Amino acid sequence: MKKFYLIILTVFCSGILMNARGQQIPQYSQYMFNPYMINPAVAGTNNYFQIRSNNRYQWIGIPDAPQTYSLSVYGPHAKKDMGFGGMLYSDITGPTSRLGFSGSYAYNIRMTDEMRLSGGLMFGLLQYKVDGSKIDFGDEDITNDPALFSSTKSTLAPDASIGFYLYSTYYYVGVSAMQLLGNKLNFNNDAVGINKLKQHFILAGGYKYYLTRDYELEPTLLLKYMNPSPVVVELDAKITYRNKVWGGVSLRWKDAASILIGYIHENKYMFGYSYDYSFTTLSHYNSGTHEIMIGVLFENIK
Repeated sequence: MKKFYLIILTVFCSGILMNARGQQIPQYSQYMFNPYMINPAVAGTNNYFQIRSNNRYQWIGIPDAPQTYSLSVYGPHAKKDMGFGGMLYSDITGPTSRLGFSGSYAYNIRMTDEMRLSGGLMFGLLQYKVDGSKIDFGDEDITNDPALFSSTKSTLAPDASIGFYLYSTYYYVGVSAMQLLGNKLNFNNDAVGINKLKQHFILAGGYKYYLTRDYELEPTLLLKYMNPSPVVVELDAKITYRNKVWGGVSLRWKDAASILIGYIHENKYMFGYSYDYSFTTLSHYNSGTHEIMIGVLFENIK
């Protein structure tokens, strides 16, 4: 069994750390279209409820490369300065996977006539799973051991996030802490700790420039940090035409560059697509990363 846990430790840790230069939380290139994914304080900052689905297919061409699927719903209270939301996501990398479900509450206050501040909390559960039947070591002596391949190992852990979001018509800045509890993960309540949920700190901000009556430019900045990994820096810029069609570019420092396009129909149905080209040595073995965003905006309730 010691051999089993050693193998699971190696596979599990490599799987959950692949997505973003050693960071554990999922990576999204279109985070600016669904900031609720990285900051629970965003719930309730609009006058309507919305549903967003983000689906990411990373490093196409590499077997068992990460795939991430998320669905989020959030919006305001009809009469009070508060909001509610929920999110479900699945992150799969070969034999390892994680499933997360969470709900959130946010409350916002008016700072000035043009500026408001929102604070939010999110609580949920994370399930981490390793499917031994999908692990191929290329060693007959190991693969014949039924203890390694006869079952799937999984563990549950509570999770929490906190965030603050300062916003107005023209700009926003938000700070959040993800995986706040820093729980240790164990399989089957065993004393051997498989991994620890590390706290992630995120700073994101953007500004809207109205170039003409028809065109709007929005640069954004995202900083992510998890000790002891280096800070991840992401710069983005998009141009929107008549609040219907947008195109943009994104640069994730020393990692990848992205092209973003999207369309919103009748101010209700949204579709976005991004393509990432990696700067790392993995670019020799894959044809890029695709991400699709679909959203529905409901009628104003405030």
